[in-house]
Amino acid sequence: MRAYPIEGFGVLRSLAVAVIGTVLAGCGGGGGATGASVVALSPAAALGEKIFFDASLSASGQMSCATCHAEATAHATSDPDVVVPAGREALTRPGFRNAPSLRYLTLTPAFLFDKEGTPTGGFNRDGRANSLMEQAERPFLAALEMPNDTAAAVVEKAKSAAWAHEFRRVFGAGILDAPDAAFDRTLFALSRYQQEDNDFHPFDSKYDLFIAGKVALTGRELQGLALFNDPARGNCAACHPSARTSDGSPPLFTDFTYDNIGVPRNPAIPANADASYFDLGLCAPFRTDLANRTDLCGAFKVPTLRNVAITAPYFHNGRYRTLREVVAFYVRRDTNPEEWYSRAADGSVNKFDDLPPAYVKNVNTTEVPYNRHLGDAPALSPDEIDLVVEFLQTLTDGYRP
Repeated sequence: MRAYPIEGFGVLRSLAVAVIGTVLAGCGGGGGATGASVVALSPAAALGEKIFFDASLSASGQMSCATCHAEATAHATSDPDVVVPAGREALTRPGFRNAPSLRYLTLTPAFLFDKEGTPTGGFNRDGRANSLMEQAERPFLAALEMPNDTAAAVVEKAKSAAWAHEFRRVFGAGILDAPDAAFDRTLFALSRYQQEDNDFHPFDSKYDLFIAGKVALTGRELQGLALFNDPARGNCAACHPSARTSDGSPPLFTDFTYDNIGVPRNPAIPANADASYFDLGLCAPFRTDLANRTDLCGAFKVPTLRNVAITAPYFHNGRYRTLREVVAFYVRRDTNPEEWYSRAADGSVNKFDDLPPAYVKNVNTTEVPYNRHLGDAPALSPDEIDLVVEFLQTLTDGYRP
């Protein structure tokens, strides 16, 4: 995995290692992570926790950060049937993208183009936010989320919140009378909560204990891991590294890059009823600074696979509800496109149907397993797909033998 020269990245890596050390110190013999100590939050982080769960900061009074990022599902959507979260009035107006997990985001670098010109890092599915604070700003103001008209409107609601007195104590008696500063401190408190609360980066999955030598994987899980890593078969580790990093830290199962894999269009997203609408990730419609980079159109952030077994639905558009469907799509997209894509009026398969024709060439068709062709054998058999899924289930936080 690359080294990223951003402030605090090395410190956070060290924190991750320390967390694992604390977890494993509480394990007896070959036991699981049952003795992790609880670290007290700073005043700002403790305030951020209250803000995270407070729906009163939304225009409807019904949506908080936790509405779309539930603890029980690794701070992702709580319902696999909810393709995209609904916000605005009475939470009845669906948005455009599936809500991603917030776990392990503290280790994400700011957006950059690496020395090879590869887009890397950043927050949100298109990398347009460069920090946890910047990421937290958009939901408060987004038209189909909370959606407040201005930052001042958020602060006005904060004045009546149960934690208002605490906010003044932490950030100054007159802070809520300075809307811009108060909104900035709101975002800061949320970022501190995510950085300090171990629930956002526990590193206590079965796989974590396995690489620490504390538990064994089953035979099928080991076979799944081998297929996951095999560059000629699953090749998943090419974008989702499974090995410890060069400094010994546990893997994050993402290389922070972007890929265009031609995910099928999802008719369950209301915006897709307009045949001219396309979500093109890095180049449009929500990120505009790379609009002239048409070679990046259709590319989305490579997510961490940690907790992937409990964060359905999958992909930026929530196209699939099960992990098995996702793995099968990867290995059968090109050998059996009729299983995944819509059909044109003449009955032919409309492959890569969620991209304008001009950008179909951007789809990854060279790397394994995307280098297959119609009629070829898929990279994985049905049973091997199941093996990979069984391995991915070992990446869920909170493992207890």
